[in-house]
Amino acid sequence: MATQTDAPEAPRIPLNRTRVLEAAVALADRDGIDAVSMRKLGQELGVEAMSLYNHVKNKGDLLDGMVDTILGEIELTPMEGHWKTAMRTRMLAAREVVIRHQWVPEVLESRPVMTPTMMRYMDSIIGFFREGGVSIDLTHHAMHAIGSRLLGFTQELFDDSDAEQDPAAAAAMMQQLTQFPNIRALTEALLHEGDEIVGAGCDSNFEFRFTIDLILDGIERLHLAEQEG
Repeated sequence: MATQTDAPEAPRIPLNRTRVLEAAVALADRDGIDAVSMRKLGQELGVEAMSLYNHVKNKGDLLDGMVDTILGEIELTPMEGHWKTAMRTRMLAAREVVIRHQWVPEVLESRPVMTPTMMRYMDSIIGFFREGGVSIDLTHHAMHAIGSRLLGFTQELFDDSDAEQDPAAAAAMMQQLTQFPNIRALTEALLHEGDEIVGAGCDSNFEFRFTIDLILDGIERLHLAEQEG
């Protein structure tokens, strides 16, 4: 009589750099960037933390690789049509990536050196200006003006995108602003809906589009002035 044998174990998928980076991105998406450590990442992959160092040199290399993985989600399509349209499309594509991976701005701001992947991305952005006939001098100033928006996020002095709060807290804040009428007027516009305090804050995606349109329109006007001069 035949005896039942245990089913063979499924072969373990070999560990490589791509798997490590994808697991790190998934971990950051789920638990936040502070949760990403070699120990936790090893647990996610079912391996000892030390084995990860065969694929990433250190935590900095891991973060650089995570940034490169995210940048890979932005398709570097060649410019078609007007440079301003191409620029806007690229920045909004980057914005969609940041919305999916909200830890990205913090990591991007922490990296001291651009990786080749990052340089390839920035080179393609500069290429839009150059192909559109924008001078190298204006391109230089434009890159500074656009700043982090090239990568889909805005470095805000005061970030009120998460300003939602309960009506009582909003009312208390309004009372504190009695001495500052201009700030109060602006805050009232943000927190009120009709006569009711709702604490809605800003729509960060609207603000992102609003800002890049202002900047791109300004660059275009300067470009046309250069051509006329």
